[in-house]
Amino acid sequence: MRFGVCLLPDMSWPTARPLWQRAEEMGFYHAWTYDHLVWGGLPNSRWFSCIPTLTAAACATSTIALGTYVISPNFRSPVAFSREVQTLVDISNGRLILGLGVGGSPDDRILGSPQLSAGQRVDRFQEFTTLLDLTLRADHVDADGPFFAANDMRLVGGEVRSRVPFVLAGNGPRSVRFAARHGDGWLTMGPQTDSLDEWFDVIGRNHALLAATAESAGRPIPDSYLNLNSSPVNPLESVGRYDDMCGRAEQLGFTDAIVHWPRDTEPYRGDVTVLDQIAERR
Repeated sequence: MRFGVCLLPDMSWPTARPLWQRAEEMGFYHAWTYDHLVWGGLPNSRWFSCIPTLTAAACATSTIALGTYVISPNFRSPVAFSREVQTLVDISNGRLILGLGVGGSPDDRILGSPQLSAGQRVDRFQEFTTLLDLTLRADHVDADGPFFAANDMRLVGGEVRSRVPFVLAGNGPRSVRFAARHGDGWLTMGPQTDSLDEWFDVIGRNHALLAATAESAGRPIPDSYLNLNSSPVNPLESVGRYDDMCGRAEQLGFTDAIVHWPRDTEPYRGDVTVLDQIAERR
Protein backbone atom coordinates (compact mmCIF):
# COMPACT_ATOMS: atom_id res chain seq x y z
CA MET A 1 0.00 0.00 0.00
CA ARG A 2 0.84 3.65 -0.31
CA PHE A 3 0.35 5.89 2.71
CA GLY A 4 -0.66 9.52 3.00
CA VAL A 5 -1.42 12.22 5.52
CA CYS A 6 -3.98 15.03 5.48
CA LEU A 7 -3.25 18.44 7.00
CA LEU A 8 -6.16 20.73 7.79
CA PRO A 9 -5.75 24.24 6.30
CA ASP A 10 -6.39 26.01 9.60
CA MET A 11 -2.78 27.11 10.11
CA SER A 12 -0.95 30.12 8.72
CA TRP A 13 1.69 29.22 6.21
CA PRO A 14 4.71 29.83 8.48
CA THR A 15 3.24 27.19 10.80
CA ALA A 16 2.06 24.81 8.07
CA ARG A 17 5.12 24.88 5.82
CA PRO A 18 7.41 22.78 8.07
CA LEU A 19 4.64 20.19 8.49
CA TRP A 20 4.31 19.71 4.73
CA GLN A 21 8.07 19.41 4.47
CA ARG A 22 8.13 16.97 7.37
CA ALA A 23 5.47 14.81 5.72
CA GLU A 24 7.75 14.51 2.70
CA GLU A 25 10.78 13.76 4.88
CA MET A 26 8.78 11.08 6.71
CA GLY A 27 8.35 9.26 3.42
CA PHE A 28 4.61 9.60 2.95
CA TYR A 29 3.59 9.08 -0.66
CA HIS A 30 0.92 11.81 -0.68
CA ALA A 31 -0.25 14.74 1.46
CA TRP A 32 -3.71 16.30 1.26
CA THR A 33 -5.69 19.29 2.43
CA TYR A 34 -9.39 20.17 2.58
CA ASP A 35 -11.27 22.39 0.13
CA HIS A 36 -14.03 24.36 1.86
CA LEU A 37 -15.22 27.90 2.35
CA VAL A 38 -16.30 26.87 5.84
CA TRP A 39 -15.77 23.39 7.23
CA GLY A 40 -18.47 22.08 9.53
CA GLY A 41 -15.92 20.38 11.75
CA LEU A 42 -14.31 23.71 12.67
CA PRO A 43 -16.88 26.34 11.69
CA ASN A 44 -15.37 29.02 13.92
CA SER A 45 -11.76 28.37 12.97
CA ARG A 46 -9.46 30.45 10.82
CA TRP A 47 -9.44 28.71 7.44
CA PHE A 48 -7.25 28.90 4.34
CA SER A 49 -7.90 28.04 0.71
CA CYS A 50 -6.96 24.67 -0.76
CA ILE A 51 -5.35 25.53 -4.09
CA PRO A 52 -3.06 28.34 -2.84
CA THR A 53 -2.03 26.09 0.05
CA LEU A 54 -1.13 23.24 -2.31
CA THR A 55 0.70 25.70 -4.57
CA ALA A 56 2.81 26.81 -1.63
CA ALA A 57 3.33 23.17 -0.63
CA ALA A 58 4.46 22.37 -4.16
CA CYS A 59 7.12 25.07 -3.90
CA ALA A 60 8.22 23.89 -0.43
CA THR A 61 8.56 20.21 -1.39
CA SER A 62 9.92 18.26 -4.34
CA THR A 63 8.66 14.66 -4.40
CA ILE A 64 5.49 14.12 -2.37
CA ALA A 65 2.19 13.99 -4.26
CA LEU A 66 -0.31 16.69 -3.31
CA GLY A 67 -4.02 16.00 -3.04
CA THR A 68 -7.26 17.98 -2.87
CA TYR A 69 -9.60 16.57 -0.25
CA VAL A 70 -11.97 17.17 -2.01
CA ILE A 71 -12.96 19.70 -4.67
CA SER A 72 -16.74 20.04 -4.98
CA PRO A 73 -19.19 21.95 -7.20
CA ASN A 74 -20.61 23.85 -4.21
CA PHE A 75 -18.65 27.00 -5.04
CA ARG A 76 -16.70 26.14 -8.20
CA SER A 77 -17.22 26.08 -11.96
CA PRO A 78 -15.36 23.24 -13.67
CA VAL A 79 -14.43 25.55 -16.54
CA ALA A 80 -12.75 28.21 -14.39
CA PHE A 81 -11.30 25.59 -12.07
CA SER A 82 -9.60 23.81 -14.98
CA ARG A 83 -7.26 26.81 -15.27
CA GLU A 84 -6.26 26.43 -11.62
CA VAL A 85 -5.61 22.73 -12.17
CA GLN A 86 -3.50 23.44 -15.25
CA THR A 87 -1.42 25.95 -13.30
CA LEU A 88 -0.90 23.75 -10.24
CA VAL A 89 0.03 20.73 -12.37
CA ASP A 90 2.70 22.91 -13.99
CA ILE A 91 4.04 24.35 -10.71
CA SER A 92 4.12 20.95 -8.97
CA ASN A 93 5.62 19.18 -11.99
CA GLY A 94 2.72 16.76 -12.18
CA ARG A 95 2.41 15.93 -8.46
CA LEU A 96 -1.26 16.88 -8.14
CA ILE A 97 -3.88 14.27 -7.19
CA LEU A 98 -7.32 15.72 -7.83
CA GLY A 99 -9.83 14.48 -5.28
CA LEU A 100 -13.36 15.38 -6.37
CA GLY A 101 -16.61 14.95 -4.45
CA VAL A 102 -20.23 16.00 -4.15
CA GLY A 103 -19.56 18.35 -1.23
CA GLY A 104 -21.67 19.14 1.81
CA SER A 105 -22.83 21.76 4.28
CA PRO A 106 -22.36 24.57 5.05
CA ASP A 107 -20.55 25.21 1.73
CA ASP A 108 -23.72 24.43 -0.20
CA ARG A 109 -25.53 27.38 1.42
CA ILE A 110 -22.88 30.10 1.53
CA LEU A 111 -23.35 31.41 -2.02
CA GLY A 112 -27.14 31.37 -1.71
CA SER A 113 -27.51 28.63 -4.32
CA PRO A 114 -30.82 26.73 -4.59
CA GLN A 115 -31.03 23.70 -2.33
CA LEU A 116 -30.64 20.44 -4.25
CA SER A 117 -31.87 16.97 -3.47
CA ALA A 118 -29.32 14.21 -2.89
CA GLY A 119 -29.89 12.93 -6.43
CA GLN A 120 -29.48 16.39 -7.94
CA ARG A 121 -26.23 16.88 -6.03
CA VAL A 122 -24.87 13.68 -7.54
CA ASP A 123 -26.10 14.76 -10.99
CA ARG A 124 -24.29 18.09 -10.59
CA PHE A 125 -21.10 16.39 -9.41
CA GLN A 126 -21.06 14.01 -12.34
CA GLU A 127 -21.59 16.87 -14.79
CA PHE A 128 -18.85 18.87 -13.02
CA THR A 129 -16.41 15.96 -13.29
CA THR A 130 -17.20 15.22 -16.93
CA LEU A 131 -16.82 18.84 -18.02
CA LEU A 132 -13.63 19.33 -15.99
CA ASP A 133 -12.21 16.22 -17.62
CA LEU A 134 -13.07 17.58 -21.06
CA THR A 135 -11.56 21.03 -20.46
CA LEU A 136 -8.26 19.41 -19.41
CA ARG A 137 -8.14 17.28 -22.57
CA ALA A 138 -9.51 19.41 -25.40
CA ASP A 139 -9.31 22.85 -26.92
CA HIS A 140 -12.33 24.99 -27.93
CA VAL A 141 -14.73 23.37 -25.48
CA ASP A 142 -18.43 24.20 -25.66
CA ALA A 143 -21.03 22.84 -23.24
CA ASP A 144 -24.54 23.67 -22.14
CA GLY A 145 -25.66 21.41 -19.34
CA PRO A 146 -28.25 21.67 -16.59
CA PHE A 147 -25.67 22.99 -14.14
CA PHE A 148 -22.61 24.24 -16.07
CA ALA A 149 -21.79 25.83 -19.42
CA ALA A 150 -18.70 26.61 -21.49
CA ASN A 151 -18.26 28.80 -24.54
CA ASP A 152 -15.07 28.17 -26.51
CA MET A 153 -12.94 27.41 -23.44
CA ARG A 154 -9.33 27.26 -24.54
CA LEU A 155 -6.56 24.83 -23.65
CA VAL A 156 -3.50 26.03 -25.52
CA GLY A 157 -0.23 24.13 -25.50
CA GLY A 158 -1.31 20.53 -24.99
CA GLU A 159 -3.68 18.55 -22.82
CA VAL A 160 -3.28 18.38 -19.05
CA ARG A 161 -5.53 15.48 -18.08
CA SER A 162 -2.91 12.75 -18.56
CA ARG A 163 -0.81 14.40 -15.81
CA VAL A 164 -3.48 14.57 -13.11
CA PRO A 165 -5.41 11.59 -11.73
CA PHE A 166 -9.06 12.08 -10.87
CA VAL A 167 -9.85 10.44 -7.53
CA LEU A 168 -13.63 10.42 -7.20
CA ALA A 169 -15.08 10.36 -3.70
CA GLY A 170 -18.29 8.65 -2.70
CA ASN A 171 -19.88 6.14 -0.39
CA GLY A 172 -23.17 5.30 -2.12
CA PRO A 173 -23.50 2.69 -4.88
CA ARG A 174 -24.14 5.27 -7.60
CA SER A 175 -20.99 7.21 -6.74
CA VAL A 176 -18.91 4.04 -6.45
CA ARG A 177 -20.04 2.90 -9.90
CA PHE A 178 -19.29 6.36 -11.35
CA ALA A 179 -15.77 6.23 -9.91
CA ALA A 180 -15.25 2.76 -11.37
CA ARG A 181 -16.31 3.88 -14.84
CA HIS A 182 -14.77 7.36 -14.98
CA GLY A 183 -12.12 7.80 -12.29
CA ASP A 184 -8.46 7.00 -11.94
CA GLY A 185 -9.15 6.39 -8.26
CA TRP A 186 -11.92 6.09 -5.69
CA LEU A 187 -11.86 7.76 -2.27
CA THR A 188 -14.14 6.70 0.55
CA MET A 189 -14.80 7.66 4.15
CA GLY A 190 -17.05 4.70 4.76
CA PRO A 191 -20.28 4.85 6.78
CA GLN A 192 -20.92 6.22 10.24
CA THR A 193 -20.96 3.17 12.49
CA ASP A 194 -20.28 2.28 16.11
CA SER A 195 -18.41 -0.89 15.19
CA LEU A 196 -15.09 -1.09 13.37
CA ASP A 197 -16.05 -4.49 11.98
CA GLU A 198 -19.26 -3.06 10.56
CA TRP A 199 -17.33 -0.14 9.06
CA PHE A 200 -14.93 -2.47 7.28
CA ASP A 201 -17.81 -4.69 6.19
CA VAL A 202 -19.54 -1.82 4.37
CA ILE A 203 -16.41 -0.47 2.70
CA GLY A 204 -15.48 -4.02 1.71
CA ARG A 205 -18.81 -4.41 -0.11
CA ASN A 206 -18.29 -1.06 -1.80
CA HIS A 207 -14.80 -2.05 -2.91
CA ALA A 208 -16.21 -5.25 -4.37
CA LEU A 209 -18.78 -3.15 -6.26
CA LEU A 210 -15.97 -0.92 -7.54
CA ALA A 211 -14.05 -3.93 -8.84
CA ALA A 212 -17.10 -5.59 -10.42
CA THR A 213 -18.22 -2.37 -12.13
CA ALA A 214 -14.76 -1.69 -13.53
CA GLU A 215 -14.52 -5.25 -14.83
CA SER A 216 -17.92 -5.04 -16.54
CA ALA A 217 -16.85 -1.75 -18.13
CA GLY A 218 -13.60 -3.28 -19.41
CA ARG A 219 -11.48 -0.99 -17.24
CA PRO A 220 -8.75 -1.76 -14.72
CA ILE A 221 -9.83 -1.41 -11.10
CA PRO A 222 -9.11 2.20 -10.08
CA ASP A 223 -6.76 2.90 -7.21
CA SER A 224 -8.71 3.02 -3.95
CA TYR A 225 -8.08 5.48 -1.11
CA LEU A 226 -9.40 4.92 2.41
CA ASN A 227 -9.69 7.66 5.02
CA LEU A 228 -8.86 5.76 8.20
CA ASN A 229 -9.92 8.66 10.45
CA SER A 230 -13.52 8.23 9.35
CA SER A 231 -13.72 4.92 11.19
CA PRO A 232 -15.23 4.72 14.71
CA VAL A 233 -11.73 4.43 16.24
CA ASN A 234 -8.60 6.57 16.15
CA PRO A 235 -6.14 4.94 13.72
CA LEU A 236 -3.23 6.71 15.44
CA GLU A 237 -4.03 5.61 18.98
CA SER A 238 -1.08 3.23 18.57
CA VAL A 239 1.20 1.80 15.90
CA GLY A 240 -0.53 -1.53 16.38
CA ARG A 241 -3.95 -0.03 15.68
CA TYR A 242 -2.63 1.67 12.53
CA ASP A 243 -1.00 -1.55 11.31
CA ASP A 244 -4.17 -3.54 11.94
CA MET A 245 -6.37 -1.10 10.04
CA CYS A 246 -3.97 -0.81 7.10
CA GLY A 247 -3.71 -4.58 6.96
CA ARG A 248 -7.48 -5.00 6.86
CA ALA A 249 -7.77 -2.32 4.18
CA GLU A 250 -5.11 -4.01 2.05
CA GLN A 251 -6.90 -7.34 2.34
CA LEU A 252 -10.02 -5.69 0.94
CA GLY A 253 -8.03 -4.43 -2.05
CA PHE A 254 -7.32 -0.83 -1.08
CA THR A 255 -4.17 0.63 -2.61
CA ASP A 256 -3.85 3.72 -0.39
CA ALA A 257 -4.53 4.70 3.23
CA ILE A 258 -4.79 8.24 4.59
CA VAL A 259 -4.61 9.53 8.16
CA HIS A 260 -4.88 13.07 9.45
CA TRP A 261 -1.95 14.88 10.96
CA PRO A 262 -2.52 14.74 14.74
CA ARG A 263 -3.81 17.94 16.30
CA ASP A 264 -3.66 19.20 19.87
CA THR A 265 -7.46 19.42 20.03
CA GLU A 266 -10.39 17.69 18.38
CA PRO A 267 -10.99 16.91 15.61
CA TYR A 268 -8.15 14.47 14.92
CA ARG A 269 -6.58 14.93 18.32
CA GLY A 270 -3.56 12.69 18.71
CA ASP A 271 0.11 12.21 19.42
CA VAL A 272 2.47 13.00 16.57
CA THR A 273 5.04 10.61 18.03
CA VAL A 274 2.87 7.71 16.81
CA LEU A 275 3.09 9.17 13.31
CA ASP A 276 6.86 9.45 13.77
CA GLN A 277 7.08 5.79 14.77
CA ILE A 278 5.09 4.78 11.71
CA ALA A 279 7.25 6.94 9.47
CA GLU A 280 10.47 5.45 10.79
CA ARG A 281 9.61 2.27 8.91
CA ARG A 282 9.16 3.97 5.54
